[in-house]
Amino acid sequence: MLNCATANLSPSNIILAVAPMEGVMDHTMRTLLSRIGGMDYLVSEFVRVTQRSVPAHSLKRLVPELSHQAQTPHGHPVHLQLLGSNIETMAQTAYEASEAGATHVDLNFGCPAKRVNGHGGGSFLLQDPKTLYAVVHAVRAALPKHIPLSAKMRLGYLDEELFFENLDAIEQAGASTLTIHGRTKKDGYGPAARWEKIGEASKRSNMTIIANGDIQDRESLARCMSITGCSHFMIGRGSLSNPFIFRELKGGPQGTLEELFSLINSYIDELLEHYDNFATLGRIKQWSAHLRQNWPVIADNLRVIRSTQHTDELKALMQSIQS
Repeated sequence: MLNCATANLSPSNIILAVAPMEGVMDHTMRTLLSRIGGMDYLVSEFVRVTQRSVPAHSLKRLVPELSHQAQTPHGHPVHLQLLGSNIETMAQTAYEASEAGATHVDLNFGCPAKRVNGHGGGSFLLQDPKTLYAVVHAVRAALPKHIPLSAKMRLGYLDEELFFENLDAIEQAGASTLTIHGRTKKDGYGPAARWEKIGEASKRSNMTIIANGDIQDRESLARCMSITGCSHFMIGRGSLSNPFIFRELKGGPQGTLEELFSLINSYIDELLEHYDNFATLGRIKQWSAHLRQNWPVIADNLRVIRSTQHTDELKALMQSIQS
């Protein structure tokens, strides 16, 4: 059964989500992208669940939108993502999430980071479909029925041998939606995403399948749609290199250089409300490394951007670059 629409690409028949990138997609970046708009929802950075469950008050601190009907200040829904392999504490944290105000819970089985996999989380679980099933099943049982449960996975850990077994385990355990990143953990972000494998999953599963990986613009989105048959897509790195991508894909105006610099300046101010000067500089420099892929003026000035030592210096630099 092909559960994703194959109609022509148009703003009215695609659903776009912002990916949960650890260390990047915090509430400040979610607010920034939400202000531009175009996405249908965003997913939080993962909340790590270990041997102890995470209480509701901690979830609200980590994902501030939970205190505001699980929405950004601009009204876009934010899905809470959990990461862990302990069945009991994952289930208890899911319950705490419902108490904290979560309206949608997502489970991370895709993170390739060594420090995460080394503790049995993220894509590490793709080696063990039985535990994968147990985690999803326990979380689904702990959540009120009205709160949807989704998951995010890669094609596999070292290879794709267990891909369909993992797919079936997640579905049979009670998830209604699954985001698939078209690479294995071993692949990292190197080879091209294998959209055709996502298409195979779409034909096999009754879950809503969300395609993820290598969507950078309208052309790549159209190709992904054609290959996978999907109408739901998640974009991660593409939203960092072009923060206007969701608006553009939904038929809105293209972002301009003037708009980008205004965005950067306002984001510096927003960051300083939550982080110190050093952390703010680090986040802007990190973001600039992504922006350089789409904005030549950032690429040309990346070295000097990285050399700034204070946000006032960075702001002055941005002003001089723009003029």
